[in-house]
Amino acid sequence: MKQLKQRISIALLLLCIILPLWSQNKVNKSKTVKVLSFNILGGRTTKGDFNLDVLAKLIIEADPDFVAMQEVDYKVNRSRKYDLATELGYRTKMAPIFARAMYYNGGEYGEGVLSKYSFLTTRNVALPFIEGQEPRAALEIVVELLSGDTIAFVGTHLAHEGNQGREMQAKKINEVFSNNKYPTILAGDLNAKPGSGPITTLEKMWTGTYNKKNPEPTIPSDSPREKIDYVMYSPKNRWRLIDRKVICDTYASDHCAYLVTLELLDK
Repeated sequence: MKQLKQRISIALLLLCIILPLWSQNKVNKSKTVKVLSFNILGGRTTKGDFNLDVLAKLIIEADPDFVAMQEVDYKVNRSRKYDLATELGYRTKMAPIFARAMYYNGGEYGEGVLSKYSFLTTRNVALPFIEGQEPRAALEIVVELLSGDTIAFVGTHLAHEGNQGREMQAKKINEVFSNNKYPTILAGDLNAKPGSGPITTLEKMWTGTYNKKNPEPTIPSDSPREKIDYVMYSPKNRWRLIDRKVICDTYASDHCAYLVTLELLDK
């Protein structure tokens, strides 16, 4: 009898230790979001042909809730006058939206977002740029999750050349979105390596999801050597990183896609 009581006491003690840990690791699916950052190369593949189906296939298989797409054409001559965001939204059964960064080649060029949720609000934020370089933008959507929580999702693409332009853009992003009243996710091709000036600037406000000791490279897709594609979140205490994955399709794009799963935490 004495041994039985001891065993029961030990079992109860173990439960007291294990249950809190299990509760901490339990994921609330209604508050979980999967985010994909993907530079789609204007719909052109690495072989130079035009193939939206291969892009859609990668997105469908990744099964994200949100996709931040860069190098998105809207009725541009080189892309057969297609509205790429709408076409990919149709193929993936997600809600699409396009935001112009500049007029280009008979149409427009900029950011695209796909979402499994309808939009409460959207806005296109023009970012500062150095004369002679491509203008850039940050596209924000605000949505309500299944849990009833409202969040914001921002897709962007920083300057391709030189840290000076990227620094200006990073500071503008921090300035604009620091005023958000909802928990926010930032995703995109930031054209900057971990530890560089623009990433350091962004990380004053945003928390990165990559492994800082061993950043997962995302470019080029056929032999990734550098990380320039990111998913970040703010504020730090409202999100928990569940998983991250780099998806490389050497035909679909010269960039690997970056898939991150996050859980929204209660206040």
